[in-house]
Amino acid sequence: MCNQIFSCLVQIDDSLNIIPSVAKKWEISEDGKTYTFHLRDDVFFTDDARFKNGKGRKAVAPDFKYSFSRIIDPKMASSGAWIFNDKVNGKQDFIAPNDSTFIIKLNKPFPPFLAMLSAQYCSVVPHEVADKYGKEFRAHPIGTGPFKLKYWKEGEVLVLLKNENYFEKDSTGERLPYLDALKATFIPDKQTAFMEFLKKDLDYFNSIDGSYRDDILTKSGNMTSKYKGKFKLVKGPYLNTEYLGMLVDSNLAIVKDSPLKYKKVRQAINYAINREKLVKYLRNGIGIPGTAGFIPAGMPGFDAKTVKGYDYNPEKAKELLKEAGFPNGNGMKELTLSTTTTYKDLIEFIQGELNNVGIKSKIEVNQSASLRETIAKRQTNFFRGNWIADYADGEIYLSMFYSKNYVPIGPNYTNFNKPEFDKMFEQLNYVKDDKERYRLYQKMDQLVMAEAPVVVLFYDQSVNLIQNNISGLGHNAQNLLVLKYVRKK
Repeated sequence: MCNQIFSCLVQIDDSLNIIPSVAKKWEISEDGKTYTFHLRDDVFFTDDARFKNGKGRKAVAPDFKYSFSRIIDPKMASSGAWIFNDKVNGKQDFIAPNDSTFIIKLNKPFPPFLAMLSAQYCSVVPHEVADKYGKEFRAHPIGTGPFKLKYWKEGEVLVLLKNENYFEKDSTGERLPYLDALKATFIPDKQTAFMEFLKKDLDYFNSIDGSYRDDILTKSGNMTSKYKGKFKLVKGPYLNTEYLGMLVDSNLAIVKDSPLKYKKVRQAINYAINREKLVKYLRNGIGIPGTAGFIPAGMPGFDAKTVKGYDYNPEKAKELLKEAGFPNGNGMKELTLSTTTTYKDLIEFIQGELNNVGIKSKIEVNQSASLRETIAKRQTNFFRGNWIADYADGEIYLSMFYSKNYVPIGPNYTNFNKPEFDKMFEQLNYVKDDKERYRLYQKMDQLVMAEAPVVVLFYDQSVNLIQNNISGLGHNAQNLLVLKYVRKK
Protein backbone atom coordinates (compact mmCIF):
# COMPACT_ATOMS: atom_id res chain seq x y z
CA MET A 1 0.00 0.00 0.00
CA CYS A 2 2.98 2.31 0.54
CA ASN A 3 3.58 2.10 -3.20
CA GLN A 4 0.12 3.59 -3.81
CA ILE A 5 0.44 6.48 -1.31
CA PHE A 6 4.04 7.56 -1.83
CA SER A 7 6.45 8.12 -4.72
CA CYS A 8 10.23 8.18 -5.08
CA LEU A 9 12.78 9.94 -7.26
CA VAL A 10 12.73 6.94 -9.60
CA GLN A 11 10.57 3.86 -10.11
CA ILE A 12 10.83 0.46 -11.84
CA ASP A 13 8.86 -0.74 -14.85
CA ASP A 14 7.70 -4.33 -15.37
CA SER A 15 11.12 -5.28 -16.78
CA LEU A 16 12.85 -3.81 -13.69
CA ASN A 17 14.33 -0.92 -15.66
CA ILE A 18 14.79 2.30 -13.69
CA ILE A 19 12.51 5.01 -15.09
CA PRO A 20 11.67 8.60 -14.00
CA SER A 21 9.16 9.40 -11.27
CA VAL A 22 9.45 12.63 -9.26
CA ALA A 23 12.85 13.10 -10.90
CA LYS A 24 12.35 13.68 -14.63
CA LYS A 25 16.06 13.15 -15.40
CA TRP A 26 19.42 12.73 -13.66
CA GLU A 27 23.17 12.69 -14.20
CA ILE A 28 25.86 10.57 -12.56
CA SER A 29 29.34 12.03 -12.27
CA GLU A 30 32.31 10.47 -14.06
CA ASP A 31 33.66 9.02 -10.79
CA GLY A 32 30.22 7.49 -10.00
CA LYS A 33 29.95 9.29 -6.66
CA THR A 34 27.64 12.28 -7.37
CA TYR A 35 24.01 11.86 -8.42
CA THR A 36 22.19 14.99 -9.58
CA PHE A 37 18.41 14.76 -9.95
CA HIS A 38 16.21 17.31 -11.73
CA LEU A 39 12.71 17.28 -10.30
CA ARG A 40 9.34 17.80 -11.94
CA ASP A 41 7.52 20.99 -10.93
CA ASP A 42 4.01 19.48 -10.91
CA VAL A 43 4.30 17.07 -7.97
CA PHE A 44 2.11 17.93 -4.97
CA PHE A 45 1.53 16.37 -1.56
CA THR A 46 -2.08 15.44 -0.85
CA ASP A 47 -4.10 17.82 1.35
CA ASP A 48 -3.53 17.98 5.10
CA ALA A 49 -4.38 20.45 7.88
CA ARG A 50 -0.66 21.06 8.51
CA PHE A 51 -0.31 22.80 5.13
CA LYS A 52 -1.34 26.41 4.48
CA ASN A 53 -5.12 26.53 4.01
CA GLY A 54 -5.08 22.72 4.28
CA LYS A 55 -3.99 22.42 0.64
CA GLY A 56 -1.18 20.09 -0.35
CA ARG A 57 1.93 22.00 -1.38
CA LYS A 58 4.49 21.29 -4.09
CA ALA A 59 7.12 18.60 -3.33
CA VAL A 60 10.57 20.16 -3.73
CA ALA A 61 14.24 19.16 -3.41
CA PRO A 62 14.49 20.13 0.32
CA ASP A 63 11.72 17.55 0.95
CA PHE A 64 14.01 14.80 -0.36
CA LYS A 65 16.87 16.14 1.78
CA TYR A 66 14.55 15.96 4.80
CA SER A 67 13.17 12.51 3.88
CA PHE A 68 16.59 10.90 3.35
CA SER A 69 18.10 12.58 6.41
CA ARG A 70 15.20 11.15 8.40
CA ILE A 71 16.05 7.63 7.18
CA ILE A 72 19.62 7.81 8.51
CA ASP A 73 18.68 9.58 11.76
CA PRO A 74 19.55 7.12 14.58
CA LYS A 75 16.60 8.46 16.60
CA MET A 76 14.24 7.38 13.83
CA ALA A 77 15.83 3.86 13.79
CA SER A 78 14.50 3.29 10.26
CA SER A 79 14.68 -0.27 8.99
CA GLY A 80 15.67 1.30 5.65
CA ALA A 81 18.82 2.98 6.99
CA TRP A 82 20.96 0.28 5.33
CA ILE A 83 20.32 1.93 1.95
CA PHE A 84 22.54 4.88 2.87
CA ASN A 85 24.52 3.82 5.96
CA ASP A 86 27.80 2.80 4.34
CA LYS A 87 27.37 5.02 1.29
CA VAL A 88 27.04 8.54 2.69
CA ASN A 89 28.97 10.17 5.53
CA GLY A 90 25.95 12.00 6.93
CA LYS A 91 23.05 14.36 6.24
CA GLN A 92 25.47 16.84 4.65
CA ASP A 93 25.70 14.49 1.64
CA PHE A 94 22.06 15.22 0.72
CA ILE A 95 22.09 18.63 -0.98
CA ALA A 96 19.21 20.79 -2.27
CA PRO A 97 20.79 23.87 -3.95
CA ASN A 98 17.32 24.93 -5.15
CA ASP A 99 13.76 23.58 -5.27
CA SER A 100 14.21 21.61 -8.48
CA THR A 101 17.70 20.12 -8.00
CA PHE A 102 18.61 17.38 -5.53
CA ILE A 103 22.15 16.03 -5.18
CA ILE A 104 23.43 12.92 -3.38
CA LYS A 105 27.16 12.52 -2.76
CA LEU A 106 28.38 8.98 -2.12
CA ASN A 107 31.65 8.18 -0.36
CA LYS A 108 32.39 5.50 -2.99
CA PRO A 109 30.79 4.53 -6.30
CA PHE A 110 27.96 1.99 -6.12
CA PRO A 111 26.35 1.14 -9.51
CA PRO A 112 23.13 -0.43 -8.09
CA PHE A 113 22.38 2.80 -6.18
CA LEU A 114 19.64 4.00 -8.57
CA ALA A 115 17.83 0.68 -8.17
CA MET A 116 17.95 1.13 -4.39
CA LEU A 117 16.38 4.58 -4.69
CA SER A 118 13.24 2.97 -6.13
CA ALA A 119 12.62 1.24 -2.77
CA GLN A 120 9.63 2.55 -0.79
CA TYR A 121 11.95 3.62 2.03
CA CYS A 122 13.12 6.39 -0.31
CA SER A 123 9.67 7.96 -0.69
CA VAL A 124 9.35 11.71 -0.29
CA VAL A 125 7.45 12.88 2.80
CA PRO A 126 6.53 16.41 4.00
CA HIS A 127 8.37 17.66 7.10
CA GLU A 128 5.33 19.52 8.51
CA VAL A 129 3.25 16.34 8.72
CA ALA A 130 6.01 13.85 9.58
CA ASP A 131 7.32 16.11 12.40
CA LYS A 132 3.83 16.77 13.76
CA TYR A 133 2.85 13.10 14.04
CA GLY A 134 6.26 11.54 14.74
CA LYS A 135 5.86 7.77 15.12
CA GLU A 136 2.15 8.15 14.40
CA PHE A 137 2.92 9.38 10.88
CA ARG A 138 2.19 5.79 9.87
CA ALA A 139 -1.49 6.43 10.68
CA HIS A 140 -1.51 9.85 8.94
CA PRO A 141 0.54 9.18 5.80
CA ILE A 142 0.80 12.10 3.38
CA GLY A 143 2.60 11.45 0.11
CA THR A 144 2.60 12.29 -3.59
CA GLY A 145 1.44 8.89 -4.88
CA PRO A 146 -1.56 8.00 -7.06
CA PHE A 147 -3.81 7.35 -4.04
CA LYS A 148 -4.37 8.85 -0.57
CA LEU A 149 -5.48 7.30 2.71
CA LYS A 150 -9.17 7.58 3.56
CA TYR A 151 -9.67 4.98 6.29
CA TRP A 152 -7.64 2.34 8.08
CA LYS A 153 -8.81 -0.12 10.72
CA GLU A 154 -5.57 -1.91 11.41
CA GLY A 155 -5.56 -5.61 10.66
CA GLU A 156 -9.01 -5.44 9.06
CA VAL A 157 -9.51 -2.94 6.24
CA LEU A 158 -7.73 -0.06 4.51
CA VAL A 159 -9.41 2.33 2.05
CA LEU A 160 -7.57 4.60 -0.38
CA LEU A 161 -9.06 7.29 -2.60
CA LYS A 162 -7.80 8.56 -5.96
CA ASN A 163 -5.32 11.45 -5.72
CA GLU A 164 -6.94 13.93 -8.12
CA ASN A 165 -3.66 15.90 -8.35
CA TYR A 166 -1.37 12.98 -9.14
CA PHE A 167 1.35 14.06 -11.58
CA GLU A 168 1.58 11.10 -14.00
CA LYS A 169 -0.50 10.70 -17.17
CA ASP A 170 -0.88 7.78 -19.55
CA SER A 171 0.31 7.76 -23.17
CA THR A 172 -2.94 9.42 -24.34
CA GLY A 173 -2.61 12.25 -21.82
CA GLU A 174 -5.24 10.92 -19.39
CA ARG A 175 -4.36 11.54 -15.75
CA LEU A 176 -3.60 8.49 -13.62
CA PRO A 177 -4.88 6.62 -11.68
CA TYR A 178 -8.04 5.33 -13.38
CA LEU A 179 -9.69 3.87 -10.26
CA ASP A 180 -11.63 6.15 -7.90
CA ALA A 181 -10.88 4.08 -4.81
CA LEU A 182 -9.21 0.93 -3.47
CA LYS A 183 -10.09 -1.31 -0.56
CA ALA A 184 -7.55 -3.72 0.92
CA THR A 185 -8.61 -6.39 3.39
CA PHE A 186 -6.40 -8.24 5.87
CA ILE A 187 -7.70 -11.79 6.20
CA PRO A 188 -5.15 -13.86 8.15
CA ASP A 189 -6.49 -17.23 6.97
CA LYS A 190 -5.54 -17.81 3.33
CA GLN A 191 -8.32 -20.35 2.78
CA THR A 192 -10.96 -17.85 3.95
CA ALA A 193 -9.44 -15.16 1.74
CA PHE A 194 -9.55 -17.50 -1.26
CA MET A 195 -13.25 -18.18 -0.63
CA GLU A 196 -13.81 -14.40 -0.62
CA PHE A 197 -12.06 -14.21 -3.98
CA LEU A 198 -14.24 -17.00 -5.40
CA LYS A 199 -17.35 -15.08 -4.27
CA LYS A 200 -15.91 -12.08 -6.19
CA ASP A 201 -15.67 -10.04 -2.98
CA LEU A 202 -11.96 -9.62 -3.82
CA ASP A 203 -10.67 -8.55 -7.25
CA TYR A 204 -7.05 -9.51 -6.64
CA PHE A 205 -5.46 -12.25 -4.57
CA ASN A 206 -1.74 -12.78 -4.08
CA SER A 207 -0.02 -16.16 -3.55
CA ILE A 208 -1.43 -19.65 -3.17
CA ASP A 209 -1.44 -21.52 0.11
CA GLY A 210 -0.62 -25.23 0.31
CA SER A 211 -4.06 -26.05 1.74
CA TYR A 212 -5.84 -25.39 -1.58
CA ARG A 213 -2.95 -25.40 -4.06
CA ASP A 214 -4.05 -28.75 -5.57
CA ASP A 215 -7.55 -27.37 -6.06
CA ILE A 216 -6.31 -24.52 -8.29
CA LEU A 217 -3.13 -25.86 -9.88
CA THR A 218 -2.16 -29.05 -11.67
CA LYS A 219 1.23 -30.55 -10.81
CA SER A 220 2.60 -28.78 -13.89
CA GLY A 221 1.52 -25.39 -12.55
CA ASN A 222 -1.44 -24.81 -14.86
CA MET A 223 -4.96 -23.89 -13.76
CA THR A 224 -7.21 -26.90 -13.10
CA SER A 225 -10.22 -27.37 -15.38
CA LYS A 226 -12.47 -26.61 -12.39
CA TYR A 227 -11.53 -22.90 -12.52
CA LYS A 228 -10.60 -22.42 -16.17
CA GLY A 229 -12.08 -19.18 -17.47
CA LYS A 230 -13.48 -18.17 -14.06
CA PHE A 231 -10.56 -15.85 -13.28
CA LYS A 232 -7.05 -15.06 -14.51
CA LEU A 233 -3.97 -16.70 -13.05
CA VAL A 234 -0.76 -14.74 -13.61
CA LYS A 235 2.54 -16.46 -12.84
CA GLY A 236 5.94 -14.81 -13.18
CA PRO A 237 9.47 -14.71 -11.76
CA TYR A 238 9.85 -13.45 -8.20
CA LEU A 239 13.29 -12.37 -7.02
CA ASN A 240 13.61 -14.93 -4.26
CA THR A 241 16.15 -17.76 -4.11
CA GLU A 242 15.21 -20.71 -1.87
CA TYR A 243 18.28 -22.58 -0.72
CA LEU A 244 20.01 -24.75 1.86
CA GLY A 245 22.99 -23.10 3.54
CA MET A 246 26.05 -24.90 4.94
CA LEU A 247 28.66 -23.44 7.28
CA VAL A 248 32.05 -23.84 5.60
CA ASP A 249 34.43 -22.03 7.98
CA SER A 250 36.66 -24.68 9.62
CA ASN A 251 37.79 -22.11 12.21
CA LEU A 252 34.37 -22.39 13.86
CA ALA A 253 34.12 -25.11 16.52
CA ILE A 254 30.76 -26.24 15.12
CA VAL A 255 32.37 -26.91 11.70
CA LYS A 256 35.52 -28.75 12.88
CA ASP A 257 33.81 -32.16 13.16
CA SER A 258 31.20 -31.55 10.46
CA PRO A 259 31.43 -33.47 7.16
CA LEU A 260 30.08 -30.28 5.51
CA LYS A 261 33.56 -28.77 5.73
CA TYR A 262 34.49 -31.00 2.78
CA LYS A 263 33.68 -29.50 -0.62
CA LYS A 264 32.99 -32.90 -2.17
CA VAL A 265 30.35 -33.66 0.47
CA ARG A 266 28.64 -30.33 -0.23
CA GLN A 267 28.76 -31.05 -3.97
CA ALA A 268 27.35 -34.55 -3.36
CA ILE A 269 24.38 -33.01 -1.50
CA ASN A 270 23.83 -30.70 -4.47
CA TYR A 271 23.75 -33.62 -6.93
CA ALA A 272 21.51 -35.74 -4.66
CA ILE A 273 18.40 -33.54 -4.88
CA ASN A 274 15.87 -33.80 -7.69
CA ARG A 275 14.80 -30.16 -7.93
CA GLU A 276 12.40 -30.79 -10.86
CA LYS A 277 10.47 -33.31 -8.76
CA LEU A 278 10.53 -30.99 -5.73
CA VAL A 279 9.00 -28.09 -7.68
CA LYS A 280 6.45 -30.28 -9.46
CA TYR A 281 5.08 -32.32 -6.57
CA LEU A 282 5.61 -30.12 -3.54
CA ARG A 283 4.91 -26.76 -5.17
CA ASN A 284 2.59 -27.61 -8.08
CA GLY A 285 5.05 -26.18 -10.57
CA ILE A 286 5.42 -22.84 -8.77
CA GLY A 287 9.10 -22.07 -9.08
CA ILE A 288 12.00 -22.76 -11.43
CA PRO A 289 14.40 -25.58 -10.43
CA GLY A 290 17.61 -23.98 -9.15
CA THR A 291 20.12 -25.53 -11.53
CA ALA A 292 22.01 -22.30 -12.37
CA GLY A 293 23.60 -19.92 -9.85
CA PHE A 294 22.45 -18.19 -6.67
CA ILE A 295 21.19 -15.10 -8.55
CA PRO A 296 17.56 -15.93 -9.42
CA ALA A 297 15.65 -16.08 -12.70
CA GLY A 298 13.99 -12.73 -13.42
CA MET A 299 17.01 -10.70 -12.29
CA PRO A 300 18.67 -8.61 -15.03
CA GLY A 301 21.83 -10.47 -16.02
CA PHE A 302 20.51 -13.95 -15.08
CA ASP A 303 21.86 -16.50 -17.55
CA ALA A 304 21.30 -20.23 -16.99
CA LYS A 305 23.49 -21.06 -20.00
CA THR A 306 26.52 -19.25 -18.58
CA VAL A 307 26.26 -20.13 -14.88
CA LYS A 308 26.06 -23.87 -14.28
CA GLY A 309 24.82 -25.19 -10.98
CA TYR A 310 23.85 -28.78 -10.20
CA ASP A 311 21.49 -31.15 -11.99
CA TYR A 312 20.08 -34.28 -10.38
CA ASN A 313 22.78 -36.96 -10.56
CA PRO A 314 22.65 -39.45 -7.64
CA GLU A 315 25.46 -41.58 -9.12
CA LYS A 316 27.75 -38.53 -9.21
CA ALA A 317 26.73 -37.79 -5.59
CA LYS A 318 27.76 -41.32 -4.52
CA GLU A 319 31.05 -41.02 -6.41
CA LEU A 320 31.87 -37.72 -4.65
CA LEU A 321 31.03 -39.21 -1.23
CA LYS A 322 33.43 -42.07 -1.96
CA GLU A 323 36.16 -39.60 -2.98
CA ALA A 324 35.55 -37.66 0.25
CA GLY A 325 36.18 -40.84 2.26
CA PHE A 326 32.56 -41.76 2.94
CA PRO A 327 31.64 -44.60 0.53
CA ASN A 328 27.83 -45.00 0.56
CA GLY A 329 27.84 -42.53 3.46
CA ASN A 330 29.74 -44.96 5.73
CA GLY A 331 31.63 -43.24 8.54
CA MET A 332 29.82 -39.95 7.93
CA LYS A 333 28.22 -38.23 10.90
CA GLU A 334 24.47 -37.68 10.74
CA LEU A 335 23.59 -34.18 9.55
CA THR A 336 21.04 -31.98 11.33
CA LEU A 337 18.99 -29.86 8.96
CA SER A 338 17.26 -26.87 10.59
CA THR A 339 13.98 -25.52 9.23
CA THR A 340 10.57 -24.11 10.22
CA THR A 341 7.13 -25.79 10.29
CA THR A 342 6.12 -24.16 6.98
CA TYR A 343 8.92 -25.93 5.09
CA LYS A 344 8.85 -29.27 6.92
CA ASP A 345 7.40 -31.18 3.94
CA LEU A 346 10.06 -29.76 1.62
CA ILE A 347 12.87 -30.66 4.04
CA GLU A 348 11.44 -34.17 4.55
CA PHE A 349 11.63 -34.62 0.76
CA ILE A 350 15.28 -33.50 0.85
CA GLN A 351 15.95 -35.85 3.77
CA GLY A 352 14.68 -38.74 1.61
CA GLU A 353 16.84 -37.65 -1.35
CA LEU A 354 19.96 -37.52 0.83
CA ASN A 355 19.14 -40.91 2.33
CA ASN A 356 18.97 -42.39 -1.20
CA VAL A 357 22.68 -41.67 -1.70
CA GLY A 358 23.69 -42.76 1.82
CA ILE A 359 23.64 -39.41 3.66
CA LYS A 360 21.83 -39.73 6.99
CA SER A 361 20.11 -36.63 8.37
CA LYS A 362 17.63 -35.55 11.00
CA ILE A 363 15.31 -32.54 10.89
CA GLU A 364 15.20 -29.86 13.56
CA VAL A 365 12.04 -27.73 13.40
CA ASN A 366 12.26 -24.20 14.86
CA GLN A 367 10.11 -21.08 15.10
CA SER A 368 11.02 -18.59 12.34
CA ALA A 369 12.51 -15.99 14.72
CA SER A 370 14.46 -18.64 16.59
CA LEU A 371 15.89 -20.11 13.36
CA ARG A 372 16.91 -16.65 12.10
CA GLU A 373 18.79 -16.03 15.35
CA THR A 374 20.46 -19.46 15.25
CA ILE A 375 21.62 -18.86 11.66
CA ALA A 376 22.84 -15.33 12.43
CA LYS A 377 24.84 -16.57 15.42
CA ARG A 378 26.36 -19.43 13.34
CA GLN A 379 24.86 -22.07 15.65
CA THR A 380 23.63 -24.41 12.92
CA ASN A 381 25.70 -26.18 10.25
CA PHE A 382 22.92 -26.90 7.79
CA PHE A 383 19.75 -24.83 7.34
CA ARG A 384 16.96 -23.92 4.96
CA GLY A 385 16.97 -20.25 3.97
CA ASN A 386 15.76 -17.82 1.33
CA TRP A 387 16.96 -14.48 0.02
CA ILE A 388 14.50 -11.92 -1.38
CA ALA A 389 15.87 -8.96 -3.35
CA ASP A 390 15.34 -5.54 -1.78
CA TYR A 391 16.42 -4.02 -5.09
CA ALA A 392 16.76 -5.33 -8.63
CA ASP A 393 20.49 -5.95 -8.91
CA GLY A 394 22.45 -9.21 -8.66
CA GLU A 395 24.92 -7.56 -6.26
CA ILE A 396 22.45 -8.12 -3.40
CA TYR A 397 22.74 -11.91 -3.87
CA LEU A 398 26.52 -11.93 -4.19
CA SER A 399 26.85 -9.85 -1.00
CA MET A 400 25.96 -13.07 0.87
CA PHE A 401 29.35 -14.50 -0.03
CA TYR A 402 31.60 -11.49 0.60
CA SER A 403 33.89 -12.40 3.52
CA LYS A 404 33.54 -9.02 5.27
CA ASN A 405 29.77 -9.54 5.46
CA TYR A 406 29.89 -12.14 8.23
CA VAL A 407 31.08 -9.87 10.99
CA PRO A 408 29.19 -9.66 13.29
CA ILE A 409 25.84 -11.03 12.09
CA GLY A 410 25.51 -11.36 8.33
CA PRO A 411 24.38 -11.71 5.63
CA ASN A 412 27.23 -14.15 4.83
CA TYR A 413 25.55 -16.91 6.84
CA THR A 414 27.78 -19.69 5.46
CA ASN A 415 31.01 -17.86 6.39
CA PHE A 416 32.17 -18.29 2.80
CA ASN A 417 35.64 -16.81 2.31
CA LYS A 418 37.46 -16.74 -1.02
CA PRO A 419 39.99 -13.93 -1.68
CA GLU A 420 39.38 -14.28 -5.44
CA PHE A 421 35.64 -13.68 -4.90
CA ASP A 422 36.25 -10.73 -2.55
CA LYS A 423 38.56 -9.09 -5.07
CA MET A 424 35.87 -9.26 -7.78
CA PHE A 425 33.16 -8.09 -5.35
CA GLU A 426 35.22 -4.99 -4.48
CA GLN A 427 35.87 -4.37 -8.16
CA LEU A 428 32.11 -4.22 -8.87
CA ASN A 429 31.81 -0.64 -7.62
CA TYR A 430 34.03 0.57 -10.43
CA VAL A 431 32.27 -1.21 -13.30
CA LYS A 432 29.76 1.23 -14.82
CA ASP A 433 28.70 -0.77 -17.86
CA ASP A 434 25.78 -3.07 -16.96
CA LYS A 435 26.74 -5.84 -19.39
CA GLU A 436 30.31 -5.89 -18.12
CA ARG A 437 29.03 -5.95 -14.54
CA TYR A 438 26.68 -8.85 -15.34
CA ARG A 439 29.61 -10.81 -16.79
CA LEU A 440 31.48 -10.29 -13.52
CA TYR A 441 28.37 -11.36 -11.56
CA GLN A 442 28.23 -14.59 -13.58
CA LYS A 443 31.91 -15.32 -12.96
CA MET A 444 31.45 -14.78 -9.21
CA ASP A 445 28.26 -16.83 -9.13
CA GLN A 446 30.05 -19.71 -10.90
CA LEU A 447 32.84 -19.58 -8.32
CA VAL A 448 30.27 -19.88 -5.52
CA MET A 449 28.59 -22.83 -7.25
CA ALA A 450 31.93 -24.64 -7.59
CA GLU A 451 32.63 -24.27 -3.85
CA ALA A 452 29.02 -25.21 -2.99
CA PRO A 453 28.37 -23.42 0.34
CA VAL A 454 24.69 -23.50 -0.67
CA VAL A 455 22.23 -25.79 -2.41
CA VAL A 456 20.04 -23.68 -4.69
CA LEU A 457 16.65 -25.43 -4.52
CA PHE A 458 14.52 -23.19 -6.74
CA TYR A 459 13.95 -19.64 -7.94
CA ASP A 460 10.55 -18.55 -6.73
CA GLN A 461 7.60 -17.40 -8.79
CA SER A 462 4.72 -15.17 -7.77
CA VAL A 463 1.16 -16.32 -8.42
CA ASN A 464 -1.57 -13.69 -8.63
CA LEU A 465 -5.27 -14.37 -9.12
CA ILE A 466 -7.24 -11.59 -10.82
CA GLN A 467 -10.95 -11.34 -11.66
CA ASN A 468 -11.77 -11.27 -15.39
CA ASN A 469 -13.15 -7.71 -15.26
CA ILE A 470 -9.81 -6.27 -14.10
CA SER A 471 -7.27 -5.00 -16.63
CA GLY A 472 -4.01 -3.04 -16.56
CA LEU A 473 -2.37 -4.91 -13.69
CA GLY A 474 1.21 -5.58 -14.76
CA HIS A 475 3.75 -7.88 -13.17
CA ASN A 476 7.35 -7.32 -12.09
CA ALA A 477 9.82 -9.73 -10.54
CA GLN A 478 9.86 -7.77 -7.27
CA ASN A 479 6.13 -8.52 -6.96
CA LEU A 480 5.56 -4.83 -6.33
CA LEU A 481 1.88 -3.96 -6.70
CA VAL A 482 1.32 -1.11 -9.18
CA LEU A 483 -2.35 -0.10 -9.27
CA LYS A 484 -2.30 3.25 -11.08
CA TYR A 485 -2.94 1.62 -14.51
CA VAL A 486 -5.74 -0.68 -13.34
CA ARG A 487 -9.28 -0.47 -14.71
CA LYS A 488 -12.37 -2.29 -13.48
CA LYS A 489 -15.29 -2.90 -15.84
